[in-house]
Amino acid sequence: MSFDIDVSRETFTRLQAYHDLLTKWNPTINLVSKTSVDVLWDRHIWDSAQICQIAGHGDAWADIGSGGGLPGLVVAILALEMQPSRVVILVESDARKATFLRTVIRELGLSSKVVASRVEAIDPLNADILSARALADLNNLLGYAYRHLKADGHAIFLKGASWEKEVEEARRSWSFDVVAHKSKTNDDSAVLEVKDIKRA
Repeated sequence: MSFDIDVSRETFTRLQAYHDLLTKWNPTINLVSKTSVDVLWDRHIWDSAQICQIAGHGDAWADIGSGGGLPGLVVAILALEMQPSRVVILVESDARKATFLRTVIRELGLSSKVVASRVEAIDPLNADILSARALADLNNLLGYAYRHLKADGHAIFLKGASWEKEVEEARRSWSFDVVAHKSKTNDDSAVLEVKDIKRA
C-alpha cells in the first residue's frame, strides 16, 4: 500500500472510510469485481489518485460512468485538501450505484453531486476536466468529452494495455492532442491526457 502522493492523516482517514464503505456495499451491488476487493488500494484507489497529479487546477470536474466512485470520489476526497474549490460531478445511470455515491458524499462531507442519468442524456456540463475509468473505448469517450468539456478543458482517461490501439482507432473520427502518462500502478496501462478535441 505504497504510493508517491503525500496526503494528510485526515485525507488518508477519509480514503480509508471510502474503502470500508465500498467493501461493505460491494457484495450487494458489485461496485468493483469481487476478485479485486482484496487489492482495492493499489488496483483502484491509488490507481485513481494518480490522475490528480496530471489533471491541473480546474475547479469544475466531471466524472462520467462513476460506478463505485472510481476515480471521481477519490478525486473529491483529495480535493478537500489539495484544491478545496474543486467540485466533482459524478454521472452514474445505475440508481443503486448513485445511491452509494450519495451516501459516501454525505458521510465524508465531499464537495460533489450525483447526476443519476446516462451521460448521453444530460445537458452539457461545461467542465474544466472530465474523467472516466473502465467506461468505454476512447472513440466514444472523446464524444462525451467533446460534449461536456469547456473549449479549453481537457480529459483524463485511465486505459489498459490496448490504449495505443484505441488512440489509433479514435484518430479516424477525431482530431486531438494526447499525452500518455505511464500508469504508476500497472506497467501495461496508461493515463491519457487529451486536449483540443475536434471532429475529424
